[in-house]
Amino acid sequence: MKARPIKKLDPTRPLGENAARIIQVRLDELLALAPRALDGKTKAQHDMRIAAKRLRYVLEVTGFAFGRSADTARRRARDLQDILGEIHDCDVMLPRVRGHLQELQQADAKGVREKAGHAPDLDPRLAAQARHRTAYRGLDVLAVYLEARRDLLSDRFAAFWRRQEETGTWPRLQRAVDGHLRRAREARRTAKAAERARREAEAADRAARQAEAQAEQARLDRERANQQAERHEERREQVQRRTGAAPRRPS
Repeated sequence: MKARPIKKLDPTRPLGENAARIIQVRLDELLALAPRALDGKTKAQHDMRIAAKRLRYVLEVTGFAFGRSADTARRRARDLQDILGEIHDCDVMLPRVRGHLQELQQADAKGVREKAGHAPDLDPRLAAQARHRTAYRGLDVLAVYLEARRDLLSDRFAAFWRRQEETGTWPRLQRAVDGHLRRAREARRTAKAAERARREAEAADRAARQAEAQAEQARLDRERANQQAERHEERREQVQRRTGAAPRRPS
């Protein structure tokens, strides 16, 4: 089973936020497989075991960020993985046992046929003396055991899943993860608003300093202009005194 990709992971963001996104996807994988697994579909049960293992692993590493609900979910994912693992063992062993039994029977059939030689019919006593005759019963019993055990484990799996639904194991984990992501989004919005306010305050401060500088420059320009006007008037009066010209009086 190929794992679903995790979107929006960002190494610059906190561990808890990235872990929450991973847990969301891994939990969704697990829950999506439940209907088919409970219906007895072998592949779905195998895939669900893998999904439980992936969820368990991420909770073992990051569950501390999500409180008690994550710890409970981690333990239940481990239990689920164990049950489905035992079912998978039966699924693997049962075809092997039946296949081995068939191989022994085919080998004995060939041996009995050779012993019959050119006889017009087969003597039942030859079959009773088949080489692997004592192994048949043991393999038959083992196949019955594996099939019955698989049915029992399937019932145990269904009961286990019902208990998790009744106790809210998975919804509690989902709420914890969703709450963590919601708080992370709110924190980012608050941080962005604070950064925007800081930039606006800095811009206002720069504008105020610029206005003060412009006002100061204007004052200095006026002072220079006044000084230049006074010096010009002094030079004009000096020239008039030297030339003996009386200063003009206003009419």
